[in-house]
Amino acid sequence: MRRFLDRLYALFGAIAALFVLAILVLMIAGSLGREFGLRLGFINDVVAWCCAAASFFGMAYAFKRGDFVRVTLLLDRAPPRWRRRLELLALAIAALAVGYLAVWACRFTYDSYRFNEIAGGMVAIPIWIPQSSFVLGSLLFFVAVLDELVTVARGGKPAYVAAVEARHARGDFSSDI
Repeated sequence: MRRFLDRLYALFGAIAALFVLAILVLMIAGSLGREFGLRLGFINDVVAWCCAAASFFGMAYAFKRGDFVRVTLLLDRAPPRWRRRLELLALAIAALAVGYLAVWACRFTYDSYRFNEIAGGMVAIPIWIPQSSFVLGSLLFFVAVLDELVTVARGGKPAYVAAVEARHARGDFSSDI
């Protein structure tokens, strides 16, 4: 199961990276198109959907790798036995918040599907299609938070802490800015 989840997180991270690449290509195409007098207003809609997709597909991957912003002021100063308890509390709160997000993402997108809501911009497609990245990304993010909650509850070190410690051991402090 561990290998499957890690591959799933990496797959979603790769998909997020492809959406970032799509943003780059679309923005360049839009800029070049304007220079040649082409009307490419639809690109703005697609870029906005790609931004959302990149964000949501990348959440679980970034979380597991320690690339999310974490405020560790209290954790860093807590004694080791309290640190684990506080980490568990933070992960439990995060699981509730992200679970709430995932439930409402599903409901919101399902309502868009059920009512056949069409995008209001220049690209008239069912809006549930781009909203699907919201659903998939938030669901996998919820799984990632639960994954870390179980790891810490079993006495293990969270993957995001191990990833940051490994970067620091290599002398890479770039993510701490």
